[in-house]
Amino acid sequence: MAGRHVPPAGPHRMYQWDFGILWGYRWLFVNGLWVTLAFTAAIVLLGLAVGLFSGLLRLSRFAPLRWLSQAYVEVFRCTPILVQLVWFYYALPILAGIEMMATTAAVLALSLYGGAFYSEIIRGGINSIEAGQSEAALALGMTPNQAMRRIVLPQALKRMVPPLMNQSIIQLKNTSLVSVLAVPDLLYQGQAAAHDSYRPLEIYTLIAVIYFVVLFPLTLLVGRLERRLARAD
Repeated sequence: MAGRHVPPAGPHRMYQWDFGILWGYRWLFVNGLWVTLAFTAAIVLLGLAVGLFSGLLRLSRFAPLRWLSQAYVEVFRCTPILVQLVWFYYALPILAGIEMMATTAAVLALSLYGGAFYSEIIRGGINSIEAGQSEAALALGMTPNQAMRRIVLPQALKRMVPPLMNQSIIQLKNTSLVSVLAVPDLLYQGQAAAHDSYRPLEIYTLIAVIYFVVLFPLTLLVGRLERRLARAD
């Protein structure tokens, strides 16, 4: 009877972690994190402005404006953000005949992408307010714009805050994609450090930890807001 096969003996090499090398690249990570946070602030603010404008157009009584806004939302929601980034950086300058920096292309693409989702959140929040609220405001002599600004939007905003914050968290994570355009965000700086140090596991582990440290408190804040608003209702 044949004997049981025994694998050949030999040293089992384990990966030797060395997080000490990260200290030498600390300023790369600090600068990259700063760029990431600045990008996030810019695309969230611009995205909210675009989303509010588009969301109000979706509620317009003028059909062409509704169709235009819906077309914008569907185009940006139904195409990958990475494709949009590449298209804005390489294709748009050719079509428009303008020069565009990678930073400008990234801000434009991410703002419009986020704006499409903000638009739907805002539209849904406004639609969730009973029609009687607007009718009562109009009966008191307010114009439709005044009723929207003074009555509907303040109530809708309360319901929109958690989903708007969740989308903003997603926007922060989306900023990691700008590294494909050589924008010096956290991931791009980490890639540079990994190529220089030949220690990609330590580098990308640290990057993951940094994102977690930034994002986890925000997710806790959103959860607390959702519970507080649920109790208030």
